[in-house]
Amino acid sequence: MDTMNLQNLGWDPWFAQQAALEQGPAVPARVTAVHKEIWLLKTEDQEFLGEASGRFLFNALSALDMPAVGDWVLARVSGPDSPALIEKVLARKSLLTRRTSGKKRDFQLIAANVDTAFIIQSLDGNFNLRRLERYLVMAAEAKIRPVALFSKCDLMPEAERLEKLAQAAALVPGLSAACFSNHTGEGLPAVREFLAPAQTYCLLGSSGVGKSSLLNSLAQEDMQKTLPVREADSKGRHVTTARELFVLPGGALMIDTPGMRELGNMGWDDGVAGVFSDIETLAARCRYADCSHTAEEGCAVLAAVAADGIPAGRYENYMKMRREFSYQDMTLYEKRVKDKKFGKMVKEVMKVKKGR
Repeated sequence: MDTMNLQNLGWDPWFAQQAALEQGPAVPARVTAVHKEIWLLKTEDQEFLGEASGRFLFNALSALDMPAVGDWVLARVSGPDSPALIEKVLARKSLLTRRTSGKKRDFQLIAANVDTAFIIQSLDGNFNLRRLERYLVMAAEAKIRPVALFSKCDLMPEAERLEKLAQAAALVPGLSAACFSNHTGEGLPAVREFLAPAQTYCLLGSSGVGKSSLLNSLAQEDMQKTLPVREADSKGRHVTTARELFVLPGGALMIDTPGMRELGNMGWDDGVAGVFSDIETLAARCRYADCSHTAEEGCAVLAAVAADGIPAGRYENYMKMRREFSYQDMTLYEKRVKDKKFGKMVKEVMKVKKGR
């Protein structure tokens, strides 16, 4: 990357005030790439590798404390032949994460200090409103503005495109959505309209939807390697293997991420509840305060589903994420009890089947 001032990299008074409180020779730098336990750092006049200092690692309590792409850190630069030592991660404005699967409750870092998330689906078989809802939950949980982008619009008639745009926009009030084609260039000017200098954007979506191709189109050069999707099932192959931040012509900052086949468990208060505010509003009208929205009389949610006021697929996705959050929020002891009860029930069912 060319020499630039920190403001061009997204530095603002929020970070400057934090840095002013620190003592010592460490300088501010932005994390532009992560490769396991090595970070690529960018300052206003140089780019160098960094590693976490011993003190930093000692004070880190979880994966959330480690630097992510887009983070601003304070790093001590010792010389051209030695990696810089990361001493501190400055407080973030936003943080995109997903919960890891398994019994241990942990998080995988995706990107930090993102202003807008470009959620990308393709119109060649990848279009899925339920998956889009999950990405919207991820953005809402991180308090990041979402924009839904649909690639490969050259493969679909205009009437069908407009219908899918309308379906997506109806998921969340005020959601911006647009179609584009990396192949023909159609719609790319509309995508560029979302970009602003020194603002940070993140590309989210499954493999093969055109995230890296969009980055190359916006940059007007091949910044990331791309491969065609498999024709048999329209599924993409992982080409981008690391999260990396790029500076686009015009000054916008873009973070490319590997494709995610699974999004993991989501948060509830700021995520699911925000994206499904229509269902949450109805839930407040249920006869019982602890209504499960599954079989109770006087359930306003079920009544709306029966009357086609809420699409059945949207209701099912809401309930699925609700169950995921409930299970994720259990203590390890509660999970073991539940798993034992489930295992006992399966054994009883198998005994009945054998006795027939």
